Amino acid sequence: MSTTPYRVLARKYRPQRFDQLIGQEAVVRTLANAIESGRLAHAWLLTGVRGVGKTTTARLIAKALNCIGPDGAGGPTITPCDACEPCRAIAEGRFIDVLEMDAASNTGVDKMRELLDGVPYGAVSARFKIYVVDEVHMLSTSSFNALLKTLEEPPSHVKFIFATTEVGKLPVTILSRCQRFDLRRIPSEKLAAHYAYVCKAEGVAAESEALALIARAAEGSARDGLSLLDQAIAHGGGAVTAAAVQDMLGMADRGRVRALLGDVLVADAGKVLADMAALNDLGADPAGVLKEMLDLVHGTARVAAGAGADAGRAHEEQAAIAAWAAALGAGALHRLWQLLLKGYAEVQTAPLPWEAAEMALLRMVHAAGLPDPGALLRRLEGASDAEVARPAGRDADPAPRASAAEVVLLPRAAPEPAVFDAPADFAGLVALFEEKREAGLALCLHDQVRPVRYAPPLIELEAVGDLPRDFAPRLARCLDAWTSARWTIVFAKEGGQPSLRERDEAARAAVLAEPTVAALLAAFPGAELIDYGPGEPTREDMRA
Repeated sequence: MSTTPYRVLARKYRPQRFDQLIGQEAVVRTLANAIESGRLAHAWLLTGVRGVGKTTTARLIAKALNCIGPDGAGGPTITPCDACEPCRAIAEGRFIDVLEMDAASNTGVDKMRELLDGVPYGAVSARFKIYVVDEVHMLSTSSFNALLKTLEEPPSHVKFIFATTEVGKLPVTILSRCQRFDLRRIPSEKLAAHYAYVCKAEGVAAESEALALIARAAEGSARDGLSLLDQAIAHGGGAVTAAAVQDMLGMADRGRVRALLGDVLVADAGKVLADMAALNDLGADPAGVLKEMLDLVHGTARVAAGAGADAGRAHEEQAAIAAWAAALGAGALHRLWQLLLKGYAEVQTAPLPWEAAEMALLRMVHAAGLPDPGALLRRLEGASDAEVARPAGRDADPAPRASAAEVVLLPRAAPEPAVFDAPADFAGLVALFEEKREAGLALCLHDQVRPVRYAPPLIELEAVGDLPRDFAPRLARCLDAWTSARWTIVFAKEGGQPSLRERDEAARAAVLAEPTVAALLAAFPGAELIDYGPGEPTREDMRA
């Protein structure tokens, strides 16, 4: 057994030259030009998320500025020799003229004053004395104030390099005195390639899909990914497989998640619930399942927008995403994204996460079964010359309509010929609602609408009173349930026949105008007409 202590991969494969710094080509090019032209700033600020190489870049800058070459006669260079004493000492963290300070654990002004006490003195054995302050945003206000004057006019032999993950917390007085470099998240494909190189160097067999999973989990951080790779090697007993990585990260099988999303898109509620039960049995995290589905929908939207496939994905996943991108429109993808995002937020706060995830997916199944609203509107406009308008309800917006045509019900398919049991005429329709004890809708149909066209399963109406805002959706849902057909309700501004109430009032007025009825009412003051119809009236028809 070897007595040499094990060095974790994140330290063993830490870049020692600028050409080993992956994903930061713009920063390296700018620094190279500055060094070659001698235009060296007195302070640099390196920003970026964790693990992208901020501290590593700071040490590389220190090496580049203090390298003297193998012969001891070299000057500042973007390609340090790694052979001279300054290069070796800086790489090993023992160079006396490179002072590193962790601001997270040294926030007080006393530590800052102690650090700055040595600024007036020249470097002991180097060209420049370099101060590296990590997580500089953690310094106190007093520490920043102590630093300001020195940072503005430092001696020519002093350079400051600051690193931070939260640049927004730095005072503008500090920002204005630094040359800023934003280190970007490293693309997953570059991370996967780097991890493949590391595995080859370590003699570890690794599946490309496993490395792609680690690269995506690293979220742009080379250090995080190397830590995960170290863990995966130990977990797999010296080999890195996709199944082992999924198990290690607590991720659901990507194939099962793809199948789940496919079942959601075809609105198969039974299969969706079965897929969720299988994932639950595997110990998957419900929030993790929805997160992976979000990733798949995002990838599909990118391919649909022409961005191209993500090379870091498995071939089966790329094929599935390409098929979804070809089949789904932008509107459907955006609605799916919003529903998933809402479901993900609910799962994170719900007392029953699995139940919340299932309800979110069932909500998506319902939405997937609805037709596209834009396509529906075009079909309705093509099927009817009538102007479709929203009824003026009690809660209706009094502002002018933006368009002459609006759909007034939940998205439905346009009317299609079908065999079903529907009332013969509009009066029969009202009688059906009375029979089914839907008194509110029956009253609205009787008093507050004029029938323009009754052609089941299409009803075209003109509103003559204040209708409830949900009148049309409720009407359609009841008819759908009672007649086994898909009904469409549209509204026109004019052209309706008299409402049933108006017909009753007209008939009543005609009866009252009859000479015999008028004479009777005159002969018996206070008499009231109760009912009328064909044939001779009875004594019950008149009431004194």
